[in-house]
Amino acid sequence: MPRAAHGNSNAARDFIELVAFAGLALVVALLVRAYVAEPFIIPSASMTDTLMVGDRLVGEKLTYRGSSPQAGDIVTFKDPDDPSLTLIKRVIATEGQTVNLVDGKVYVDGIELSEDYTDGKPSYPLPAQSSSLSSAITYPYTVPAGHIWVMGDNRTNSQDSRYFGAIPVSNVTSKAVFVFWPPEHVGTI
Repeated sequence: MPRAAHGNSNAARDFIELVAFAGLALVVALLVRAYVAEPFIIPSASMTDTLMVGDRLVGEKLTYRGSSPQAGDIVTFKDPDDPSLTLIKRVIATEGQTVNLVDGKVYVDGIELSEDYTDGKPSYPLPAQSSSLSSAITYPYTVPAGHIWVMGDNRTNSQDSRYFGAIPVSNVTSKAVFVFWPPEHVGTI
């Protein structure tokens, strides 16, 4: 009998260790997701051809703890119209810079951007704008302090700052860094 009781004691201890390890692993995973990196799935074609519908990527959260997004960064952020949703777009301009859209081209501080990632798609003002805006977006547009101007790479199929205006840097949740699925799209962004 003592051996059977001893065997049960080992089994109980092993079970408790397994539960404790699983709990610790869950806590670590949640902390990593909250503070270090988070996976995302691309739900729409607004970033085509840079990111394709269904691509799975990692957004890292450490870069912007000590700095602000820079032009060219691809960032995730809370949707200004529905903060329960996360959007992903490219930073075009930062605070104090002036954005202008002329003849389908984007100008920042009077200099035309070279945007190979748009695959030649023109960048025009959108015919409709978010009802949450306090006033209509007019061009040239100067990005307010603490904000960034973002646009999708697929300019003819993207609701972006042309629709909802500049977004607060505080709404940025991560910098997109790496596509991990599907295999044919794996790589840094």
